[in-house]
Amino acid sequence: MAGKSGKQTIWDMVRSLAVIGIVVAAIYVFIPHDDSADPVRTVDYRVELITARRAAPYPVAAPVGLADEWRATSVSYERKSGNAWHLGFLDPEGQYVAVEQSTELPRTYLPRVTQQAQKTEKTQQAGGQSWQVWEGEHYNALVREDRGATTVVTGTAPVQQLAKVAGMLEAKKG
Repeated sequence: MAGKSGKQTIWDMVRSLAVIGIVVAAIYVFIPHDDSADPVRTVDYRVELITARRAAPYPVAAPVGLADEWRATSVSYERKSGNAWHLGFLDPEGQYVAVEQSTELPRTYLPRVTQQAQKTEKTQQAGGQSWQVWEGEHYNALVREDRGATTVVTGTAPVQQLAKVAGMLEAKKG
């Protein structure tokens, strides 16, 4: 009797799993879902920008006048991590561009935010400022050290696109 009960229990479990599988398959087939939907979530960064400008010991930079096709995708300010300001965008061509600022030592901060890009001998003028050009396998970057903080415009976009954003930066202290 005990042997028969054990086999019956296993068979019952297999049937239960089959029923659950059928229900899950039916839900997947009959519940509408859009596989072509844009998975990128847009964020409103205005409140974080105001907060960062009040808290940071340096003037916090953000672009002013970007076209509507630019989408803000990430924003953060972390006081404990070198007063690090981050504002990320997708440009109209789908390239990533981020504005990064921090009081952390540049030798540790820059490799992280530029995805290991390397400093070049080139400079780029943007917004009346001279920026150091960094180039990398994954990211390019424009770097400027000023007022006790390092400002970086970085991302997958070409240097010309990064320069466009750097030229639109407005740094303010709140």
